[in-house]
Amino acid sequence: MAHRSPDPEQLLRQVQAEEKHERRGLLKVFLGYASGVGKSARMLDEARRRKERGEDVVVGATQPTASPEMQSLLGKMEVIPLKSLEGAQVMDVGAILARRPQVCVVDGLAYDNPPSSRHGKRWEDVAELLDAGISILASVNLQYIDAYQARVEKITGKPVAEVVPLDFLRSTDEIEVVDAPPEMCLQREGEIAAPAGGFQQDLAATQQQRLGELREMALLLTADIVDRQLETYLRRHGIEQLWGTQERILVCVKAGMDVRDIIESGRRNADRFQGELYAVHVRQGEPSSRDEAALQENLQYARTLGGHVEILQAEDWTQAVLRFARAHGITQIFLRHSRKENWRERLLGSGIDRLIKSAEGIDIRVFPR
Repeated sequence: MAHRSPDPEQLLRQVQAEEKHERRGLLKVFLGYASGVGKSARMLDEARRRKERGEDVVVGATQPTASPEMQSLLGKMEVIPLKSLEGAQVMDVGAILARRPQVCVVDGLAYDNPPSSRHGKRWEDVAELLDAGISILASVNLQYIDAYQARVEKITGKPVAEVVPLDFLRSTDEIEVVDAPPEMCLQREGEIAAPAGGFQQDLAATQQQRLGELREMALLLTADIVDRQLETYLRRHGIEQLWGTQERILVCVKAGMDVRDIIESGRRNADRFQGELYAVHVRQGEPSSRDEAALQENLQYARTLGGHVEILQAEDWTQAVLRFARAHGITQIFLRHSRKENWRERLLGSGIDRLIKSAEGIDIRVFPR
């Protein structure tokens, strides 16, 4: 079988990905599905082992309170003191950059900095350190990841204000979920809110069940991030990925067309394979106010179902959809047949025909109008 030569865009993505990889520090995140699983201790223990192997390691940020185990580990490490700013303790990014260690430990990504800080969020501080070539060991709990906050709050009954973007987590080079059994977390009081009107004897069972749900969510998130890491590796080495370890379904949303049933079908299929749902609209000209209103309703409906919504601008919608699909590892494309063929489409082929012919390795599902 003949091998396809990479197109210029693919070569450019490969070069850019490789250059970014060479310049940037490496990010490893220790993910906890709840407080008390031991992610901070696991992270510091790895930092200790790296130091013993000869790496230059410092601690850039710690939690306000530390257990005796944590204090023992910190006593063996070089700690860059936090600095006081507007009455708050923040990571001293300037001091870390001046020190230029190989590895910096950041315990707790989800902190908001005071308004006068160089960055509003601690994860943005970490991004600057990574760009400077400093590798990071960091920790975060599932409840602080923006795409999971609503679901976690529904389970725990406890809202949180701080946030770390899921896209930042997806940029990690390595992620380790600290998979402690739920029974360990039950020793931490108040982790899960008690059910209204519940009896005390039912509380432990309810907490354990809910912690199990959080654990499953963390494991699925970790699988998704590992999948993204594989994509990044393949992109850096010029290997085009035509498959994924999870299903990624893209629904084409056109102005003036009701596709809520297609979005629902995409959501069901994504859930069945523990995958992801995307809703993509390609703008071509200015739709009528009525069509625009219908479009926004469809896009909002996709958001409510947990879909990732993207609006692209392009003259050729088939090429725009294919470029997006290749870049995001889409495995299936759902779309609606829009109308009867006109003479141009009979002669040259419809956009759907061209999409099917060009979508090598991607399944196309066409829904009748």
